[in-house]
Amino acid sequence: MNVFRILGDVSHLLAIIILLLKIQKSKSCAGISGKSQILFALVFTTRYLDLFTNFISVYNTVMKVIFLICAYITVYMIYVKFRKTFDSENDSFRLEFLLVPVTGLSFLENHSFTPLEILWTFSIYLESVAILPQLFMISKTGEAETITTHYLFFLGLYRALYIANWVWRYYTENFYDQIAVVSGVVQTIFYCDFFYLYVTKVLKGKKLSLPMPV
Repeated sequence: MNVFRILGDVSHLLAIIILLLKIQKSKSCAGISGKSQILFALVFTTRYLDLFTNFISVYNTVMKVIFLICAYITVYMIYVKFRKTFDSENDSFRLEFLLVPVTGLSFLENHSFTPLEILWTFSIYLESVAILPQLFMISKTGEAETITTHYLFFLGLYRALYIANWVWRYYTENFYDQIAVVSGVVQTIFYCDFFYLYVTKVLKGKKLSLPMPV
């Protein structure tokens, strides 16, 4: 395991912790897309089914369990504990626009046509687009709270670090996973505009705002 993967995992975990603390401390899930969180919970569920079939390391197992638990706690907070603060009107992205093509692609393009492999592939493809409902919600409201932008930044950083991880593994282990790499690149591209706004506005103490859609 190389430093890029470890830093990626830390960045991913930090993003989730920031989101959970934001919701718990403010007792509100305003500005958070519940649909994105449902997709992330689905990503972890379908990816980590190998918890029951394949032991890699204690670190790997612990991280998988943590991500699964945190994902479902987040969904619970949004749709149950603080549901009155949930902005369902602006969280209006239609999930079938993502789930249908991702499901079809996972059957067509995978490493082997087995249930676990198809579900793993589905999780990789779905993760690459799972943030779109959140970005769509921000574009509808026109702005995002600073703490929400921190969450998105570390989530995007996690994907960027994982691309570095794949590059490192290619040059040191001659290992290349086209599905994971291409999906990671696609996901990182979605964050590019956000990264620019984060650096030019949020880090300078300004509130992140976007043009309202016509």
